[in-house]
This record gives sequence, structure tokens and C-alpha cells, in this order.
Amino acid sequence: MNLELEGKRALVTGSSAGLGETIARLLAAEGARVVVHGRNEARTRAVAASIGADAVLGDLATDEGADEVAKVAGHVDILVNNAGAYPHHTWADATPGRWAQTYQTNVISGVRMIQRLVPGMRARGWGRIITIGGGLATQPIAGLPDYNASLAARHNLAVSLARELGGTGVTSNVVAPGAIRVAALETVFLHMARERGWGSTWEEIEPRVVNEVAPNDLGRFGRPEEVAAAVAYLASPLAAYVSGATLRVDGGAIRGV
Repeated sequence: MNLELEGKRALVTGSSAGLGETIARLLAAEGARVVVHGRNEARTRAVAASIGADAVLGDLATDEGADEVAKVAGHVDILVNNAGAYPHHTWADATPGRWAQTYQTNVISGVRMIQRLVPGMRARGWGRIITIGGGLATQPIAGLPDYNASLAARHNLAVSLARELGGTGVTSNVVAPGAIRVAALETVFLHMARERGWGSTWEEIEPRVVNEVAPNDLGRFGRPEEVAAAVAYLASPLAAYVSGATLRVDGGAIRGV
């Protein structure tokens, strides 16, 4: 299917590795002119070079970093707010300072890019904002309280933005991944599996992890490409009638009607 992304300018924040990198690669393969963003210069430039994209460095948790990213990105048609942190705090160690830092990194960073780039989309009468959220936004667990809350805020702001942009030709939606097999998560679960005697290879432990830690209806972890496909659809002109929506890519982990 032709997603009609040829020539569209797309900024994917946090795209020097992991899920963001996969999203950037798919958008580039579909013809979008992609801007790869990260904080690690070598990694960011390497990903950008491999897909013929522009690279931009900047810490979106600061106004200065966001200004630099927006300046280099320039005219942006598609903003994928993917950048964020996954702190492993418990209620015992999630101090107010850590809550504030998580909110700054996971929520305000996206707000900064929205405020810098969406006015241009609105003036041109076309644009797409896709926020990467997650199931913990609506079904939080006991741990990770600051992270759970930051995801909820990301979902909420995306819908509020959709309402604000009604009738402008600019849409705002959420893609909410479940447990996705990216390198960082795989490392965490491989370590857990060795401690519990579940095996030493991903093929051995994936069924146990899914069954005991991250259950879903399909019995496996998702793949980054499956999330990227959802983002690419929402970024395309084909999704012109979709706004304020949450597209869950989680194997049915989150139940909803």
C-alpha cells in the first residue's frame, strides 16, 4: 500500500535507537524526509546516514535543546513524540524530585516540540502529531508510579491537542505499544530469566515472560516494526479522519471497548 508520505518532512524524537529508530527507518522507506533525533552524536548520525536522513542533537528536557532541534528540523509535517525515559522507580524511592524529572523528560519535552512545530502545520493546513504512549497510562501497575502517570499525561495531552486542532487539517493521535522486543527490554528480561532459571536465550524465555510478567492474547512480545506500521498509518493522508484516537499495539494486553 502506498501511504502517500513521499516528500513529507518527519521528525521522530528519540530515534537514535530502539523503537524510535525503527519508526524513522519505516517512514524513510515510505518516502518521508526524516529527521533523526538523539543525544548521542555518534549513534544519531550513524542512524541518519544509514537511511539518508538529517540528524539533530538536543536535550528536549530543556528549552535550549528543544530550540536547537526545532531550528534544525525546520518545516515539519509529521511530529512523532517518541523521546522519553523509562525510570524503574518504586513508591519508596520515587521522590518528588524524581517525579518532576520524569514529567519533564516524558511530558514537557513533547509539549516543547508541539509548541514549536505545530503552529507551522496549522498555518499550512496539514500535519500529523503522533504521541507514543502505552498501556500503563490506563491500567497502571503498583511500581513505576511516576512513569505510569507520565504516560497518562501523554495520552491526555494528545487528545486535548486533537480537540484544539479540530478543522485545521492537523491531527493528533496516540500509538500505545505493549511489551515490545527492543534491545533494552530484552536485556532486562534476560537478566530476570537467568535469576529465575527460565533459560538463557530469548526463544527459551519469551513464553515464560509473557505468561508470568506481560500477558497478552497473542502470547508473544510485539516487534518494533509492528508499532512503526501503526505510526506510519497515522502519519499518512490515509488517516485524515482519525484524530484523538489511541491505537493499541499490544497483542490485546489492554482490554477496552
